[in-house]
Amino acid sequence: MSTEQATEARGKEGAGRSAVYVYGIVPADVEPEEHASGVGDPPHGVSVVRHGEIGALVSEIPTDRPLGTPTDMTAHAELLDGSAAVTPVLPLRFGAVMSDAEAVEKELLEAHHDEFRAALEELEGRAQFVIKGRYVEKTILRELLDENSEAARLRDEIRDKSADATRDVRMALGEIINQGIESKRAQETRRVLEAIDELEPLVNERQPTHEQDAVHVAILVELSKQDDLEDALAGLAEEWDDRVDLSLLGPMAAYDFVMKRAPEG
Repeated sequence: MSTEQATEARGKEGAGRSAVYVYGIVPADVEPEEHASGVGDPPHGVSVVRHGEIGALVSEIPTDRPLGTPTDMTAHAELLDGSAAVTPVLPLRFGAVMSDAEAVEKELLEAHHDEFRAALEELEGRAQFVIKGRYVEKTILRELLDENSEAARLRDEIRDKSADATRDVRMALGEIINQGIESKRAQETRRVLEAIDELEPLVNERQPTHEQDAVHVAILVELSKQDDLEDALAGLAEEWDDRVDLSLLGPMAAYDFVMKRAPEG
């Protein structure tokens, strides 16, 4: 049998088989919305497997279709984030697949019942938000040059000269600017955390995703305080107008605080 024939035979053998994709852990009394859909093309309907006081958000998936498309990852996040806005949810990592509903109940829910229930109780009424700020390039560069005479001198030295002729000077200026932004990023992060301190959030400071990031933090906060959070950040956005573009993402599942990995099954 040729390689092509063997591959086709395995595909036919797996056709029609299904597994269970697990999104996250929720209280047992949760009911998915009628229009809720998960991963797959076409997307599959979402249901709940229950054991005791907890349940798992799941959907069936065919075993002969690989996971990992952008659409799959978006569906995974949207289901979890939508759930987190109305109920505590422990998110599982993308790609958590088990053999069937019985394995979900026995190997995941029953085996970790007390741990999951306690974690859900800690999340009751809370959700994650992500605060992201990025410097306005022209503003932060002007600020750094005004504050650092050496940076200003190097800037003047490279003006109207070719990149080849000033390579070392440009590298030295770039290093000063990077160090300056890193220092300011720490100051901006402290300023944000001070502004929301009265909300008593749990905080996870994330690594910057861009060299001009001013702040990047995930927080876990009570949903009832969302308006206060938005007001505090609106005040900062006004204070930082044309200096830092500030944004707030959420509510979302508590990925930074309770991410779980399903056992293989």
